[in-house]
Amino acid sequence: MKTPPKTYHVKSFGCQMNVYDGERMGELMAAEGLSATDDAAAADLVVLNTCHIREKATEKVYSDIGRLRKNAAAEGRSPMIAVAGCVAQAEGAEIVRRAGVDVVVGPQAYHNLPALVAKAAVGEAALDTDMPAESKFGALPARRRVAPSAFLTVQEGCDKFCTYCVVPYTRGAEVSRPFAAIVDEAKALVDAGAREITLLGQNVNGWRDGEGRGLELLIAALDRIEGLRRIRYTTSHPNDMTDGLIAAHADIETLMPFLHLPVQAGSDRVLKAMNRSHTRDSYLRLIERIRTARPDIALSGDFIVGFPGESDAEFDETLRLVDAVGYAQAFSFKYSPRPGTPAADMAGQVPPDVMDDRLQRLQAALNRDQAAFNAASVGRQCAVLIERRGKLAGQMLGKSPWLQSVHLMTDAAIGDIVEVALVQAGPNSLAGVERLRQAA
Repeated sequence: MKTPPKTYHVKSFGCQMNVYDGERMGELMAAEGLSATDDAAAADLVVLNTCHIREKATEKVYSDIGRLRKNAAAEGRSPMIAVAGCVAQAEGAEIVRRAGVDVVVGPQAYHNLPALVAKAAVGEAALDTDMPAESKFGALPARRRVAPSAFLTVQEGCDKFCTYCVVPYTRGAEVSRPFAAIVDEAKALVDAGAREITLLGQNVNGWRDGEGRGLELLIAALDRIEGLRRIRYTTSHPNDMTDGLIAAHADIETLMPFLHLPVQAGSDRVLKAMNRSHTRDSYLRLIERIRTARPDIALSGDFIVGFPGESDAEFDETLRLVDAVGYAQAFSFKYSPRPGTPAADMAGQVPPDVMDDRLQRLQAALNRDQAAFNAASVGRQCAVLIERRGKLAGQMLGKSPWLQSVHLMTDAAIGDIVEVALVQAGPNSLAGVERLRQAA
């Protein structure tokens, strides 16, 4: 038996949805009377909210558990450790067997975390990796206080079954939250201090409600919430970028001119092997339609290099696609075989040194385009949402409509929206000078 915890710390890895889930787990524990601490070494309960997308993610979890135990033992402490998220879903009881953790809870069951912690405190088994039919969201506490920019999960799971991806196995089939529940939570977020909401989903633009409404109609409804000044969404699939959603980027002022639209590769053969269900040409034509609707839109993407069988010529097609699009920012990774996915058993696994070289070349091209996009922003005037304090006295940091980090000297408060002239660009951020301040 263990003493019931009085303090907790949640450490989230990976995607923005994990950040959202981590925040909700924290709220669950706070509703039970526990106090949050930023110091994992001082917490009675440490929740490791894990990601299973990259290779060695599982080993990283075991390493973190070992480090937590070692540091706590040096102080004569024995904190309760809970493993949540996608590694918990994939590993299940193996984590208990191998690492002796107190609680294991999957991403569709984390609303049961308080009950599992209570079980663990009295020495009972505390493992839940079920994917219940009923939604977890109705069991979560109300949002009381949030940052100016908040996440809101609207859709979970994926039915696309890309051959490299574990999401369908760890997050389950695509499920869309009800329209009214999302609108209610968005209103609560705004009441709690949010000025910007990012809608989240493994395939967020696949959101549909029972009446056939798509994401553009949900965004239009959120646009009517008084006090909500900005809306974003991520992550999207090219095949679910409907005409209505593209038009929303032109018609809805609160929908920010930023779109994360992963392509993954520039070769049609590789895309087919990935089961991506779009082609290079269809993706580029889609980008053209989006830019016609919103000419100033900033585009982001995801890329995988070294997918099994990828040749030098096929990788060169990815570089040419990058040149054609001109991304404002993007994420790139070496292919990572995930157990249980079809690609893990494909022939033609690319040698690590070849993947390293390709990744360096791709990232050089992406960094070049990001720097160029930032440089082209100098001279623009735009609204910046202040999110936190900077390192210098009087300095504040915020985001532009194009999701660029902007730093400026101002006496504006966190949550204010400031009209800024962008005066200097770096590779990862811009400097601004305050012009006007908008009313709340």
